[in-house]
Amino acid sequence: MKNLNYSREHIAYLKKQRNKKIIVNVSRVLVLVLILGIWELCAQLKVIDPFITSSPSRVAVTIAELYNNGTLFYHIGITLAETFAGFIIAVVLGYGIAVILWASDTVHKVIEPYIVVLNSLPKIALGPLIIIWIGTGYDAIIFMTVLVAIIVCIMNMLAGFIAVDKTKLLLMKSMGASKAVTLRKLIIPASFPVLINTLKVAVGLAWIGSIMGEYIVSKAGLGYLIVYGGQVFKLDLVMTATFILCVLAGGMYGIVTFIEKKINK
Repeated sequence: MKNLNYSREHIAYLKKQRNKKIIVNVSRVLVLVLILGIWELCAQLKVIDPFITSSPSRVAVTIAELYNNGTLFYHIGITLAETFAGFIIAVVLGYGIAVILWASDTVHKVIEPYIVVLNSLPKIALGPLIIIWIGTGYDAIIFMTVLVAIIVCIMNMLAGFIAVDKTKLLLMKSMGASKAVTLRKLIIPASFPVLINTLKVAVGLAWIGSIMGEYIVSKAGLGYLIVYGGQVFKLDLVMTATFILCVLAGGMYGIVTFIEKKINK
């Protein structure tokens, strides 16, 4: 039902925005179909070697085989659980540490160099140590996921806190607001867009961390399928697991975007 309070110009603007959104969504689907179509065509015409690059049809067959032998959702479930757990832990801890660093300038200056150094370390090189420290179970993979994602969460959120309008901070201070009140009433609401962007970045990093962990130590999961497929030259399995990873990562990103839209309404 049209809102009679809207002007014709405003209604025209809303229609334009809706049409633009439809065009964007349709274009995304068409680009995906085009990529898959070119991939399949090149494989069928032997422009590329389907044994090495696989093809959408071979990926579909492999997915069906995994489903029929009952392992498809088992491996997906393992990797999803590891990634989601690592994602939540990294975001919550990263946010909390960023709050502490914002609240104390001294702690910030002391800790920041160590955070930068830790972020520069190649996480995959810590794999053997993680196995020794934590073991070879799912905990090690979740720890790797947290290790990969948490530093970026800390740095992004801290940058968002610091970037809050200085005039508003001075106003809060002049009114006698404590750090806790300033955090609750100003910093957290003002840095919400940064939090959403951090979540979007953390989604990708969480998937990277979980797959890295499964490369090092795993007996199940999509990362395990990739490693196993490469070892026995079942490259269709490698491409299938990679394709499923892309779908799951896109779905997780979509959930974050959906939450953002709902909150911003």
